[in-house]
Parts: sequence; structure tokens; C-alpha cells
Amino acid sequence: MAAPHVYQTQAIVVKQSKIGEADRIVTIYTPGFGKLQAIAKGACRPGSKLGGNVEPLTYSSMMLAKGRNLDIITQSQTIDAFPALRNDLWHMACALYTLDLVDSSTLENSENSPLFDLLLNTLRCLCQLQNDESVVRYFELHLLQHLGYRPQLRRCVNCDSRLNPVINFFSYRQGGILCPRCNQKEPTCRPLSVDALKVLRLWQGCDYPTASRVKIGRELSSELEQVMQGYMRCLLQREFKSTAWLQELKKKSLVDNCHRTN
Repeated sequence: MAAPHVYQTQAIVVKQSKIGEADRIVTIYTPGFGKLQAIAKGACRPGSKLGGNVEPLTYSSMMLAKGRNLDIITQSQTIDAFPALRNDLWHMACALYTLDLVDSSTLENSENSPLFDLLLNTLRCLCQLQNDESVVRYFELHLLQHLGYRPQLRRCVNCDSRLNPVINFFSYRQGGILCPRCNQKEPTCRPLSVDALKVLRLWQGCDYPTASRVKIGRELSSELEQVMQGYMRCLLQREFKSTAWLQELKKKSLVDNCHRTN
């Protein structure tokens, strides 16, 4: 059966770019079609009905028409614009980072409805403006799972022995944990503390509310960030501009807090 000429879908707007004087190319992530690129004609014109509904960080219901090269967004109605994120620079940066990861790690027209649900739940959790770094780390871990890169955290990926509660090692190349004995064969692995491994194991098997209740100090948070982002860079073979922005905002926040304390 031929695909319908016009179809409707829910969509999270990932990014957009201007084309010509009035149109935009919009990248969206959908539950039924995965990532798509589509044209929003006239979206740049003042008073356009599409304009605000196709901005990044918008969850919308869209009507699209099949086009020769790119499909065309004919209607779009915002379901949630996540205003709490737009009013907080740090949390907006965290949200844009999740969009960047989804855009960088997925192919067009590759359905992955669990990943859509994960992204939508992440944006909603970030709107609560608390436990933001735990939410982002949880997102990274489960994004990897939905892409088929679930890290092995229970047994050594080399010798398959049960891991003891000691400092073990995360192997980006093998996608999991090496025991201290096997780490000697792969010196490029990074050490992983007992607490970091416990948290990753918990997050791998729990829901967002449970993950957000875990209390994590600054040192452990930094370790988890380095482990997960290192694994993401290894898999995707690229650096992320959104990561650099997060680091700049974090440094500024630490400096401001230090000045207020003094």
C-alpha cells in the first residue's frame, strides 16, 4: 500500500535552520518515524502560524505532506513548549544537550518509539529544575541502551567474572567494566569507583523518579559525567558543542558561588 500523501505525528523539534527568506528546515524526532527533516514554509514571516510551533525544544502535534525531497509541515500545534526550561539558562542547556545527542546518534526514518518516550520524559523531568545532572546521566545511559550499546556493568567484559566491590575499570572500546586483572591488558581504560558503579547499575534498571532520589556529591557527579561523556564520544566519534556550553555554564556557576561565599 502506498504511503499516505498527508500524515499526522507528534514531534519534538530538535533543531532548525533558515532556508531562503521565509522558510525553515526543521529536524524533528517522532515516535513512529524516528528522526525526520521537513520544511516549514513561511515560518520566518511575521505572524506565521508555524513560527513558534517549530522552534527547538517544542513538543507539537504536526500535519505533514509528502514532498519530493523533504516533507512539508502544513500544520503544527504546540502541546508543550517547556517554559520552565526557557526561563532557566542551565536547564535549557541540559535540554539542548539531550537534543544534540539524539540528533547525532540517530539516522533519519529509523523508528525508535522508546527513545522518543525517553527524550520527552527527560525534558519534562528537567522542567522540575532539580537533580538535573542525574537526569542527564540517566538519559545518556538509557539512550545508549535504546541504540543497542547498553554497557555491561555486572560482569567483566573480558573474563566474564563477577565484579568485586573494588575499583574496577570502564572500557569504552569493549563497552563495559573490566576487573582489575583484565585491566592490565587494556591500560587506556578509566578507573571506576565502587560508588559510581553502584549508581550506574541502579540507574540502568530503574525509572526516572527512583533515579532522581539518589543523592550524589560533586566528586561522584563529576566522575559519572566523565565516564558517560567519554563513552558517548568514543561511540559517536565526535565532540559536542553543547557539552562545551554546559562546561562553561558550570564553571561560571562555581565562580559565582565562590564569590558569594567570600
